[in-house]
Amino acid sequence: MPELGYSNLIMGSLAHDFFRYVIGAGGVYLVVNVLLAPWLAARKIRSEMPGWPQIRREIIVSLRTVVIFASVGLAICLLAATGILPVYDRIETYGWGWFWASAALIILAHDAWFYWAHWLMHRMRALRRMHLLHHQSHNPTAFTSYAFDMSEALVHAIFLPLFLAVVPMHPAAILIFTSHMMLRNAVGHCGVEVFPGSARGKPLFDWMTTVTHHDLHHAQAGYNYGLYFTWWDRWMGTEHPKYLEAFQWAAGMPVSGAVYVKK
Repeated sequence: MPELGYSNLIMGSLAHDFFRYVIGAGGVYLVVNVLLAPWLAARKIRSEMPGWPQIRREIIVSLRTVVIFASVGLAICLLAATGILPVYDRIETYGWGWFWASAALIILAHDAWFYWAHWLMHRMRALRRMHLLHHQSHNPTAFTSYAFDMSEALVHAIFLPLFLAVVPMHPAAILIFTSHMMLRNAVGHCGVEVFPGSARGKPLFDWMTTVTHHDLHHAQAGYNYGLYFTWWDRWMGTEHPKYLEAFQWAAGMPVSGAVYVKK
């Protein structure tokens, strides 16, 4: 490949991951925490809004994560171009059925990867240090979504090439996955409960993690390790015992019993 081609590939990979973070985290912050803030004030989980020093730190650290993710993305492009990774460019190769199935499968697999990597970072002393930087944001914002130590960023980034090594995917399906990952991550850290509740006082989509679900993890780190779905926490007994009450409280529903205090 000509040198100019490599330069374009490198810059394209950096631009893709940079704008994904800016649009995802910045977009969620702008919409939820600025434009809709007056209408969502009753659903704010903490009484205090993190200040600019925290947000600035999160953005600076996140730029390093962008570089790590972009570097892995570049490696994926090169490995796919040489045929090592089964990334195909024609939908007809596997059909639309597999296109959507692969997009769903990678989201399910990533949720499992995240849960167990996250669990290990909290439960194993040798790995705990790599997760400390993320938990400096005790009261998270959408910008916290990429605020990782270098080692943790690499753990998260390496999932995609490992998955692609065994599961063929179309680039558009990969884009669906990475866009979903960024959006759910940013929303999960935004500090405002945007998920609807049911008439029974539970999250309407109880199998999905809500903002309250992950906010509880930042408030009390021994619980709620899931990223997209609640089932791993429920299967493994790691869901916060007051999660449903905390959700009701954040969503403005009647609450029976004490929940964790906004602070």
